[in-house]
Amino acid sequence: MKPSPGTDAGGGYGAREVSQMLGLTVEQVRAWVRSGLVDPERGPRGELRFSPQDLLFLRAARGLAGARIGPRRIERALSKLREQVSAAESIGGLEIRAEGRRIVVTDGSARWQPESGQMLMEFEEKIGACVPFPPPSLRPSSGVSRREGASEWYQRGCELEETDPDAAREAYAKALSFDASHADAHVNLGRLLHEAGEAAAAEEHYKSALASRPDDVTAAFNLGVALEDLGRDIEAIDAYEKAVSLDPQHSDAYFNLAGACERVGRPAAAIRHLKAYRALVRSQ
Repeated sequence: MKPSPGTDAGGGYGAREVSQMLGLTVEQVRAWVRSGLVDPERGPRGELRFSPQDLLFLRAARGLAGARIGPRRIERALSKLREQVSAAESIGGLEIRAEGRRIVVTDGSARWQPESGQMLMEFEEKIGACVPFPPPSLRPSSGVSRREGASEWYQRGCELEETDPDAAREAYAKALSFDASHADAHVNLGRLLHEAGEAAAAEEHYKSALASRPDDVTAAFNLGVALEDLGRDIEAIDAYEKAVSLDPQHSDAYFNLAGACERVGRPAAAIRHLKAYRALVRSQ
């Protein structure tokens, strides 16, 4: 990543530049600084100056928050990761993502969970690849009901997520071929598509989940994240507001609401949602 024309190459990036590059508000960037997630240098006038490594951690934090990993858990995991990776230049080669409810780091040759330091051995992936898809016990017979078939394929998708996301996507799609209103299959398939960079496809599945189950908080929140990634902040605000109406304790939704409101020129709403986020985080 190269500094913008107005950035001193030796002095890092300013908070406003970081917010523009990562799609965060300046206040969100500063909140991550206050939390200790990153510890940027100070410029000659006391201003924050972020290094490329700081940007990588902030980008990872935003991605994990989009997967509905809580802010405290994100801070803990990335703090552990900083301890585990001694060479700063190696940070840029890491992939940090949520796999199901696990936070997983990959460096091209190894995979591990930063919170525990536990390595995810290669045989885990091989086991998933060697299991017949689906195994005989999960191949719906001609007499199986649509509801039973959808349930079996959905469960198979859940089992495959951590070892073979592509096969999990196929399983969830198969579940939906049995029951197009299966909300959980829509949510999980949408999340896997979203993680693969297919936000538009994910949007449709989140909307289908909400059509089947209007009180699904996860679908509403994930829809907001997908709409943000598609650059449709007004619609994202509606989705996040639905999420907090269903779950007033959903701190991540308030955090994202604040950012979206600031981007569309609603500063008062942004401040109100950020205050709600801070109050919830303090109470956790």
